[in-house]
Amino acid sequence: MRKLALSDEILLSVDKAARYIGGEINSVMKDPDKVDIRFAMAFPDVFEIGSSHLGMQILYHMFNQREDTWCERVFSPWLDLDQIMRREKIPLFALESQDPVREFDFLGITIQYEMCYTNILQLLDLSRIPLYARERTQEDPIVIGGGPCVFNPEPIAPFFDLFYIGEGETVYHQLLDLYKENKRKGGRREDFLLQAAQVPGIYVPAFYDVTYHADGTIASFGPNRPQVPEKIQKQVMMDMTEAYHMPDPVVPFIKATQDRVTLEIQRGCIRGCRFCQAGMIYRPTRERDVEALKAEARRMLKSTGHEEISLSSLSSSDYSQLEELVTYLIDEFKSQGVNISLPSLRIDAFALDVMSKVQDIRKSSLTFAPEAGSQRLRDVINKGLTEEVILKGAMDAFRGGWNRVKLYFMLGLPTETQEDMRGIAHLAEKIAEEYYTIPKEQRKGKVQINVSTSFFVPKPFTPFQWAPMFREEEFLEKAKVVKEEIRAQLNQKSIHYNWHEANVTILEGFLARGDRRCASVIEAAYKKGALYDAWSESFRPKIWREAFDETGINPDFYTLRERSLEEILPWDFIDAGVTKSFLKREWEQAKKETVTPNCREKCSGCGVKQYGGGVCYERQS
Repeated sequence: MRKLALSDEILLSVDKAARYIGGEINSVMKDPDKVDIRFAMAFPDVFEIGSSHLGMQILYHMFNQREDTWCERVFSPWLDLDQIMRREKIPLFALESQDPVREFDFLGITIQYEMCYTNILQLLDLSRIPLYARERTQEDPIVIGGGPCVFNPEPIAPFFDLFYIGEGETVYHQLLDLYKENKRKGGRREDFLLQAAQVPGIYVPAFYDVTYHADGTIASFGPNRPQVPEKIQKQVMMDMTEAYHMPDPVVPFIKATQDRVTLEIQRGCIRGCRFCQAGMIYRPTRERDVEALKAEARRMLKSTGHEEISLSSLSSSDYSQLEELVTYLIDEFKSQGVNISLPSLRIDAFALDVMSKVQDIRKSSLTFAPEAGSQRLRDVINKGLTEEVILKGAMDAFRGGWNRVKLYFMLGLPTETQEDMRGIAHLAEKIAEEYYTIPKEQRKGKVQINVSTSFFVPKPFTPFQWAPMFREEEFLEKAKVVKEEIRAQLNQKSIHYNWHEANVTILEGFLARGDRRCASVIEAAYKKGALYDAWSESFRPKIWREAFDETGINPDFYTLRERSLEEILPWDFIDAGVTKSFLKREWEQAKKETVTPNCREKCSGCGVKQYGGGVCYERQS
């Protein structure tokens, strides 16, 4: 019987003790004495969020298919247990074996959002692993990072031994084989890192140096060893039929954020929204075979007992076999009480027909993401969505029985004007007016329109990576403009408005486009108590202000400045597929308010054709 790392007394004193005991259905147990590699796969957030992450689940099962490797899961302890572990000197442990993380060969951390950076230091600190890679010895695990945030790894580069840039199915096996062979030969830590740096997609920060101009911009960035490449090539799994897909997802004992079977139907997006990092870094669009998806749905429902299937994609409506897949799932599983979840759908006739079959219309709301309040600004961001389409989709939904609509917008987008901001209120009003054109006896009560605005953050590898942000008070003033305009509308009582925290947005912008010097701010904030910064109840902006003052780093340099097109950006050493010339061209197109067609309408020459497949080659097959 396993001995738990936490005593019964501790487990009874913390919230949701099931986060920490492991032993769930489909979790993998192995004999530690019969494997060569032990890999701790960590998510720097609470269990319920991390256990739902598809990429982590895929790698967990992929690694565990190797007889020589045991991959276990690690999550950030919540604030209550964090304090107990520090007080009682309990090291961070993996769920399956309950063994300390420091005893593992690898600590792999998936990094999905910038606001988890202090939690990364929590994982290292509680594991008793030195925060800085340069201070680690042979006794410490190799710390590796992956996920979308590593497309600018520089703000956290000093804390990692290496980063994996791209999709995990391509060279991870090669990396593990190199480690195993180096270990067999009695090689040193640096021997392995030097070999790893020559594997495509692997970035070892210690082997690269950066210098700065007097004005703070980057003067040079390059390798300090002749064996390592100047550019790191993003890894892409082109054959989605061959890509690894988990047979039996782990089923948590407590309700996870995504408590369902997840079917990944495609990777990438054809749309080209200029603010969207995922739409750029996951190009090209690659679809999965519909028959394989049907079989996977049957298998995973059987192995998990879940009662819901979610289709995972950046834009599900663009999956060419969507109608066939959804019709099959409804016909096959509706009698078993299985619900179908369809995120990322454009609201058209087909989508409404499907949703009327799989949703309880009385309880559900429909989501539209116009992103901008005016057609001019939607053209600037290349949203490809007209007011006519939005209003028609809403009206079709109202006629179909819905009376609740969610609208998502961004404030602070490049070239935004007061008219664009007020346009958010005007669009919400027009949707409400559409509802009230329906005869009263045919309506389902009053219409409810929930308007949400986030504040724009320019991200690496997007056409807006050069754009400036706004100060916190300026963001809040923009939200005030929208709020007041909504109050001036005839149907204001039907429109509810909320907005994201501006101070969190500023910090996210600093971390998203930062360089290596930013690591000192993250460390200072963490040591002052910053943790779970993505959570409103635990985010403490005063700590971050003190960290900036203490380190002498001015966040305005990273957030308020419009970058020159000639400036060396901290992430320029990564080849993400989309070329810098394409991003520059799109930045200029944005300023001209010119729309770029989606990838199925016309190739825009973004550069990802180099991968030799996906949507770029559909018409040639």
